Amino acid sequence: MGRERRWFAVLVCLVVGAALTVAILGASDGGAPHGAASATAAPGDFVDILDVPAAKGEPPPPGPDASTGTVTVDCGRNEEEHYNEDNLVISPGLRGGAHHTHAYVGNLSTNARSTDASLAAAPTTCRGGDRSTYYWPVLRRTDRPGEHAYEKAAGHGNAGQILEPAEVRLEFGGNPVGKVVPMPRFLRAVTGDAVALTAGNDENVRARWGCASLPDRSTTRYPRCPAGDRLTRTLVFPSCWNGLDTAGPERTHLVFRATNGVCPADTFAVPELTVRLAYAAPEVGVPIALDSFPEQRHSPKTDHGMFVNVMTDARMAEVVDCLNTGRHCRK
Repeated sequence: MGRERRWFAVLVCLVVGAALTVAILGASDGGAPHGAASATAAPGDFVDILDVPAAKGEPPPPGPDASTGTVTVDCGRNEEEHYNEDNLVISPGLRGGAHHTHAYVGNLSTNARSTDASLAAAPTTCRGGDRSTYYWPVLRRTDRPGEHAYEKAAGHGNAGQILEPAEVRLEFGGNPVGKVVPMPRFLRAVTGDAVALTAGNDENVRARWGCASLPDRSTTRYPRCPAGDRLTRTLVFPSCWNGLDTAGPERTHLVFRATNGVCPADTFAVPELTVRLAYAAPEVGVPIALDSFPEQRHSPKTDHGMFVNVMTDARMAEVVDCLNTGRHCRK
């Protein structure tokens, strides 16, 4: 009888140990096997673009001292397949710190271990030699398995075929109430909130989703677009600099302007970067998912982007001059 009890106790320990192992492995990878296709975003994260109301009214006209120019930078669409799970701006030095895959244009060397010196010496995809780095989380079709190594590298519940954008548009704008000053070289910038689903509020949700044929409608959900249309993501970056730092905790060195264009006290307006991504719109019912942290469940609200300014001072001066004189330039 005693021997049977001992064997029963051993069996219980083995079962409990196995259950704990499974739980730990699941938690470490978002509850899904590494590299396996995972569930897409929740059904409530999708909306028919025709159900999204159009924006009302026109923006206020720019003031007499506004910097009304634009500068478009052509850095391609990541044809070079520059992907990794790093985040130089948020987690410098930490390989795989993003826990999801980012796509890059511009500086071809960017990873967690990049330094100002290595970025300044690296090749770039941008015409005209801009060595800045621009990056964002990838968008996937989760009903199709990834075939390439970079599609399978992220894990943590991020899996499926990476959708390649049909267009990547990088545009710097001015300020609607005044002139802009140059960004300092190696300025770090972030837009959006990678933990928006669990943040408790939408204060830092910045990305807007839409369809190219209906530019007056935008949403924080994944839009279902008309057949033959393009799905769009728009990321607008903060443009009020504290005049001191190129990086800082809690994003205090670079903040957003007010809706009317006014920057907070003791900050200076710098060129405002907007990244626009466009994809061939998936057919209705096709599951798509933004790469995210496991607990964020691929929410479209977690869309975000990063930028490091590696323009030379001379090139940045050209950008500022174009904006402040109201011209429309391509660099």
